[in-house]
Amino acid sequence: MGDIYTPTMIAKKLNVSTTTLRRYEDQGLVPEVPRTASNRRCYTAIHVQAFITVRALLQGYEIPVVYDVMRKIKARQVEYALWSINQEQHNTHAEKLRLEEVLRMFRNADLSKYKDLEVTNTMTIGEVAQMAGVKPSAIRHWEQEGLITSNRNKDNGYRVYTVTELRKIILISSLRKTVYYIENMKQLLNEIEVQNYKKVEMSFELALQKLNSQLMKQFLGIAELMKYVKYY
Repeated sequence: MGDIYTPTMIAKKLNVSTTTLRRYEDQGLVPEVPRTASNRRCYTAIHVQAFITVRALLQGYEIPVVYDVMRKIKARQVEYALWSINQEQHNTHAEKLRLEEVLRMFRNADLSKYKDLEVTNTMTIGEVAQMAGVKPSAIRHWEQEGLITSNRNKDNGYRVYTVTELRKIILISSLRKTVYYIENMKQLLNEIEVQNYKKVEMSFELALQKLNSQLMKQFLGIAELMKYVKYY
C-alpha cells in the first residue's frame, strides 16, 4: 500500500484550508476517499494529484470548466475531459484573434467596413450588435448605464448608432473582462469620443498580455492534468 496523507498534510502542501479540500471532495472532484475504522480520511497519491490538478487548473480556467473536467475524469471519461480542455484552448485562441482584430480596427482611422459589413453613422442596433458580437440587450444595458448613446431614426423612432458609438460598443464588449471598474471604462470611452486612441490601444495590449499569461497558466494546469490522468 502506498503512502497515506491526512487532510492537514495536503492542505499545508497546497497552502489551502482543509475546508477547501472537503469542498472539492463534496463537489465530486476527487476519487472516493477511503476511511479508517474511526472514520478518518485516508488520502493516497491519486488524491494528492487530484487536488494539485484542481488548484493548477483553477489558475487558468473558469470554475465551471474545472469542475466539469474533474468530474469527467472521476467518471473515467478521460477523453471527454480532454476534449473539454481542448475547447477552452480554442476559445482562448479565438479571443486572442478577436482582440488583435479590434486593435487593428482602432489603429485604422478610416473605418468604412468591419467584418465585411458597411459602417455608417446610421447603423441599427442589430447591425452594431452583429459587428461587436454581442446581444442587442447588452447594448441597451450599456446605454442605460450611460456608457454609450444613440440617436433616433426620424421615420420609425428606432435607435441608430454612429461610427464613434460602434467603436465604444466594440471596446466595451472586448475589455469588459479586463477593465473591472466602470469609471476606468468611461475614461477609455471618453478617449474614443475625442479620437485619442493611444490609451485605448494600450488597454488592448494589456488585455493581450493578460491573455498570454492566462495561456501559460492553462498549460501549467494541463501538465498537472496529464499527471493525474495517468492514474486512470
